[in-house]
Amino acid sequence: MEQNKDNKKSIGKVLLPYLLLFLLGLCCLFRLSYLFLVSNWEELTVDEILFHVFAPMGGANGHLVQLFITTALAPAILLWLSLSVFYYFFYQKQKIRIFLPKIKKAFLPLCGFFSIFFVAVTIAEAWDGISLGSFLSSQFQSSKFIEEHYVDPKNVDLKFPEKKRNLIYIYMESTELTFMDKEHGGDFPENLLPELMALGEEGEDFAGEGEKRNGGIALPGATWTMGAIFGESTGLPLKISIEQNSMDSQKHFFPSVTALGDILEEEGYNQKFLLGSVGYFGGRELFMEDHGNVAVEDFSYWKRKGKFPRNYWVNWGFEDEKLFLYAKEELENMGKAEQPFNLTLLTVDTHFPDGYVCRLCERKHPKNQYADVYQCTSRQVSNFVHWVQQQPFYENTTIVISGDHPTMDHDFCNGVEKSYQRKVFTTYLNAVPTVEEKKYREYSTFDDFPTTLAAMGVEIPGDKLGLGRNLFSTTPTLIEEYGLKHVKKELEKRSDFMISLGKIDKESAFIKKEEKKKEKEEKKKKEVAEKAKAEQSKKKRNAEEVMNGKHYPKSLSRSIACNRGTLPLTSPRRGSKLLKNKSQEPAGSDCPLLQAILLES
Repeated sequence: MEQNKDNKKSIGKVLLPYLLLFLLGLCCLFRLSYLFLVSNWEELTVDEILFHVFAPMGGANGHLVQLFITTALAPAILLWLSLSVFYYFFYQKQKIRIFLPKIKKAFLPLCGFFSIFFVAVTIAEAWDGISLGSFLSSQFQSSKFIEEHYVDPKNVDLKFPEKKRNLIYIYMESTELTFMDKEHGGDFPENLLPELMALGEEGEDFAGEGEKRNGGIALPGATWTMGAIFGESTGLPLKISIEQNSMDSQKHFFPSVTALGDILEEEGYNQKFLLGSVGYFGGRELFMEDHGNVAVEDFSYWKRKGKFPRNYWVNWGFEDEKLFLYAKEELENMGKAEQPFNLTLLTVDTHFPDGYVCRLCERKHPKNQYADVYQCTSRQVSNFVHWVQQQPFYENTTIVISGDHPTMDHDFCNGVEKSYQRKVFTTYLNAVPTVEEKKYREYSTFDDFPTTLAAMGVEIPGDKLGLGRNLFSTTPTLIEEYGLKHVKKELEKRSDFMISLGKIDKESAFIKKEEKKKEKEEKKKKEVAEKAKAEQSKKKRNAEEVMNGKHYPKSLSRSIACNRGTLPLTSPRRGSKLLKNKSQEPAGSDCPLLQAILLES
């Protein structure tokens, strides 16, 4: 018995150091992962990190995944393996004798110290840097703020005009008011969005008098694309138990919530959602189909239509130039029908990091690609709007343009003052009402929900829907009523009300995740098999062309000498499928090299 105890202690002594080294590797990965996040994302929150960590990776930017592997995962693994190998030879084999005895004794304690150090420093930086402190406190504090101020559209008697207006809603990826100059409400030395600024002046952005433009504040739960779409469509933050779920794995997307698409569907609208990326990413397709039966026309849809080669892929799918072209085609058809329509677009060229430079971009900033992309997008959106304004259906059409959320690019806004409140670009064009009081409003993207309907001429008793308030009215927004700091603090807390609305099926999420994993593996196997088959067919086809005398590959250029007797000859390959008889054998068929090629085929 004592011997067994001694053996267990001996095994423990051997394994414990390696477990400690493994822990150091994990702590190093924790530290490097945090640095990766804050160096590639701006205005990052814990909720946002958790959403994307647990959401399906299909459709994600491969460059970012590769960047994480090279800057965080690989270095952490390399550190762990290096220290483990070093420990094995230095301590157990004692083949390396370069340290003093005191340093030798301090090796493992030092590993433990650095493990604690990596975690402590990271938590300290993340406490305010990504609002880790607020997130942790929110897990232990609940709030009824959302429940107390939420106005359910089901309980509001909305009245549409006799002639229902069309709606074109443009979500602009990561587009902020910030990128204008200070004279026009931004905080950049140069106005990167002059065309959008002009549209803001032409339309209504609730800036009051003067040249400064205005926009919506992206509140917690609406600071990434899916959260932004949900927020602007329902007037609610996207608060879910993201640790165990991703919305793409659910059968329904907040089924009890009434969204803009639900309201328009009930009024008989023809609804379509166009985007240049894959629709299922982040649950966008599920949301659109679940709320209004909106037809999703994404990258895959246009690929099936044969709009571009099957192997075409840039940035997140296809560029915005194509998106606006396809949108015009859809509008030409939708505009001819008597049925009112809702066409929603989601741009993608301005996605971080640094955006996508398409053929329309002008390179005016050699050291700042992102600036060129924003200027290009500003022109493209403006040109698209001007095209719409020339169409017969425009007279009865309202256009809403809104940034989805502030950019997450890590250095593009380095020059922005800390005191400056970043807002997304917002404007309403060809709206039915005018503002009751011409003044500068403080509002969030949640207010876009009722304001969009009001812009279409819909009467809203009370001027409230979701957490949003109709900006054309004098009804104060939640930010105006309670202050931005208080609203943000309450939204960051756990909401049992939102949990009840979400109806998240955790078991379904797990099952769907496993199914997708299997489908991905099967798809990969199929692609490998098809590739191998294609290579085999190509090799066989090349050999047939050689045998038929059409051409000789470079690899056979020297073997032509076989014909001329300068190289030894061998007997012809009678058993070859390609050589039925001697008369079919072209010159050079006795060449050993050619026979080797045929045998491989």
